[in-house]
Amino acid sequence: MELPLGPDPRTAQLERIHAALIAAFGRIVRPPDKRREPVWVLVQGVIGAQSKTAISNASTDALLARYGSWEAVARADVGELEDMLRNQTFPSVAAERLKACLLAIIEERGAVDMRHLSNLPDDMAMDWLEGLPGVGRKNAAGVMNTSTFERRMLVIDGHHRRVMQRVGLVPARADTARAYDALMLLLPGEWSAADIDEHHLLVKRLGQVHCRPAQPKCAACPVRADCATGQARGA
Repeated sequence: MELPLGPDPRTAQLERIHAALIAAFGRIVRPPDKRREPVWVLVQGVIGAQSKTAISNASTDALLARYGSWEAVARADVGELEDMLRNQTFPSVAAERLKACLLAIIEERGAVDMRHLSNLPDDMAMDWLEGLPGVGRKNAAGVMNTSTFERRMLVIDGHHRRVMQRVGLVPARADTARAYDALMLLLPGEWSAADIDEHHLLVKRLGQVHCRPAQPKCAACPVRADCATGQARGA
């Protein structure tokens, strides 16, 4: 007779990390009026590779203001789009990926419309999004979690993955997709989509402030007690 395994201790570790980050940084809650429509979030992600969030937000708003619809953006000349995206880190790549992505949606849906995703299970919705040109796991999860869809998906950027690797919850060589698969299994069942969003924002803040790529500030890190790397580095 097999006995129940009980709760995963790594989930408890994740909960302790979350509580420590709230204590250190305060709550970071996305207000309802900051949840944008799904296509806006998709576009922001497609053009935003290695660009600051504020810049990508402004570029996305500027595109819609200039062309009036995402269909018109899809029909625009790629050189014109590149000029519109000149503040992005890689404007030419962003323009090409954006046009390809929007045209792919139009080809399948007849318009730049993703409302059908609200009727799909989480895994099917993620698969559909990741099948679009220029859309990876991070962007797909962002569309499902941070937009008005508000689904229980975890956004993982470079900061988030680095922190989770150092605390020991994600394999050291894991890419974003593998990190996502590992962490989704550990999320507390009672966490809402908003809780998962806040968790990502808090972990991202930790990566920006303490858990830096080259010189992590382990001594002052608020989650050091639950971090394998922090414990190994000593005081």
